[in-house]
Amino acid sequence: MGVLKNEVPSWIALFVWAGIQVGLFGYYFYYFHTDPRFAYTRRILGFGLAFARAPANCLNFNCMLILLPVCRNLLSFTRRYLCKCCLRSLRRLLDENISFHKLSAYAICFWTTIHTVAHCYNVEQYVAAQSSNTGFSVGNVSAYQLSSLGTGQCPVSAKATNWVNPICDRNSHSVLEAFKIFPAVSGIIITLTLIVIVFSATEFIRRSYFEIFWFTHHIFVIFFAFVLVHGLRGVVRSQDGSHDVSYCGDKFSDWGRVENGVLVEPKCPLPEFQSNTPSTYFWIIGPIVLYIIERLIRFARSFQKVTISKAVKHPSKVIELQMQKDGFSMEAGQYIFIKCPSISRTEWHPFTLTSSPEEDYFSVHIRIVGDWTEALAKAVGADEQEFQDPSKMPLLAVDGPFGTASEDWDQYEVDILVGAGIGVTPFASIMKHMWYTYIQSKENNVGNCKLKKVYFYWICPDTNAFEWFSDLLGHLEDQMDEKNCADFLTHKIFLTRGWDTNFARNVALHEEEEVDVVTGLQQKTNYGRPNWDQIFSKTSEDHPKTSIGVFFCGPAVLSDTLHAMSNKHSSADGAKFVYNKENF
Repeated sequence: MGVLKNEVPSWIALFVWAGIQVGLFGYYFYYFHTDPRFAYTRRILGFGLAFARAPANCLNFNCMLILLPVCRNLLSFTRRYLCKCCLRSLRRLLDENISFHKLSAYAICFWTTIHTVAHCYNVEQYVAAQSSNTGFSVGNVSAYQLSSLGTGQCPVSAKATNWVNPICDRNSHSVLEAFKIFPAVSGIIITLTLIVIVFSATEFIRRSYFEIFWFTHHIFVIFFAFVLVHGLRGVVRSQDGSHDVSYCGDKFSDWGRVENGVLVEPKCPLPEFQSNTPSTYFWIIGPIVLYIIERLIRFARSFQKVTISKAVKHPSKVIELQMQKDGFSMEAGQYIFIKCPSISRTEWHPFTLTSSPEEDYFSVHIRIVGDWTEALAKAVGADEQEFQDPSKMPLLAVDGPFGTASEDWDQYEVDILVGAGIGVTPFASIMKHMWYTYIQSKENNVGNCKLKKVYFYWICPDTNAFEWFSDLLGHLEDQMDEKNCADFLTHKIFLTRGWDTNFARNVALHEEEEVDVVTGLQQKTNYGRPNWDQIFSKTSEDHPKTSIGVFFCGPAVLSDTLHAMSNKHSSADGAKFVYNKENF
């Protein structure tokens, strides 16, 4: 049952995506391999024609798709307005936007490889057809004879109608000829651009040299510019219908031969060839327009005034920025991009919002790691005894907010929130909003809160990481006690490192105290890693026949574990765990 909930929608989407490509490849391979209008081109190229053109259409399909998953405003709009009435499983597909973006990129690489190899073969065949009387032939018409058509119009003119081989020199080399043909030159540029983008997007480069990844990824503009013009000087030619291929195939000597002002073979005039109308722009112009609109929206937002109303320094090298911006509206669990022009005019960095929609400001918590965050901390005065006056704070540009999987927290009766390290930040906003919505629904009958129980698990690497977040948990504990709703939230903190024998002895001495010796919270800290199998099993027993949302932000290894646990402990007649992961 867990697989049905968590995997099947993605599998269906993947099957449809792959099926469309198989269909496109099969249709266009058959079309270019059998259509009589390409019969004479096939005399020269053989299977190379179909193997070049069929992948080209699959490339068009993936180039159409690859921009859509990175249109953040489009995704947020779709999630908020168009998919609110959809099934949760369909909305959750939007959370796989980055994965689908990567998948489309892999497909582009795959089809580009086939397309490029096929055209390298085709150039060789064009050169071979001009240089020797060999090649594919049917009847008495050979590739060499077909290549002789239009040789008086070299270099080949796009407006000429009686050439089928774009190479005119009978003593040339395939590499040299490739650099004379515009589609070949543009294809080389496209391929080189793709190689740079793909290799700079590897995990190592992205994690260790983010600036390289960021800047090289933006040469996609060059990629798409040359993709659009790649087919304008069409090399693949088709003949018109006035020339009967089936009848004239073995009558080359009679093609266009006139005696007494009359064609000797009326069915065999000299064939006139034409380039196919480029179709790439039909596929990708729509997504390009949407992406341009996306960038214009981001550009306009970058000029909107953002005021840093307060900066707070927390332990563990974490700073909190509280900001205000006219017209800013957010939902719990969303994220924004921040740019500080005084540090860099081009770098935007994502941060999860930690404030709730009920507060009169929006905030982010930023861990100081790396050059950019260190520069930002210095700019707001984090290394001073006191922060700067708000009027002297650096100017910031904010893009967003953008939606994430966590927005769907209110779709379940029970939620499990799991944060690892700094991955706890989305849940600061969510838990505050959860509590506010729950208590408003319970006391004032405002809204219709479906949520009844929240389990929060925080896996921390050391004791210092507790400090900035424990205040929030303590505040929630006090409010729940005050409202007699102590069972609404169960939170458990797991300390995985940073403790030794002396530390454990100190904890044991204070075991009987009402509050935890480390965090000061009512619920005690756990040491070591959670037993997820046991946790999910117990939750399933406590909430049978209940749809339980599992929300996670943190490293991929733990994500895989939680995903597997969600599938394992879901059943048709018991609890159903629906897995959601933050992606930004």
